[in-house]
Amino acid sequence: MTVSTHVLDTGLGRPAAEVPVRLDRYDGTTWQPLGEGATDADGRWRAPSADEPGTYRLRFGTGHYFAGRPSFYPEVMIVFVVADAAEHHHVPLLLSPYGYSTYRGS
Repeated sequence: MTVSTHVLDTGLGRPAAEVPVRLDRYDGTTWQPLGEGATDADGRWRAPSADEPGTYRLRFGTGHYFAGRPSFYPEVMIVFVVADAAEHHHVPLLLSPYGYSTYRGS
């Protein structure tokens, strides 16, 4: 299974570079970190491979990204379920200083 994301700053109309990102997996009791990094110049990040179905979470350090600009959300977390570990899961984040949205991409 692979997980990727693409963060777009809808307020500026461009990719959001250098956004800290972390992928966690819920083990039934707590969240276990699987990988972390930051989005590239095109706003993209690909997580290390995970190999089982379950509940996962992407955490975005939006406070770091918006440093020096007014914003409302210092962190965005997207929790999603992986039913088929053979599939690729692309989870885009559309971001502005006062709102965000997401969807399952391809």
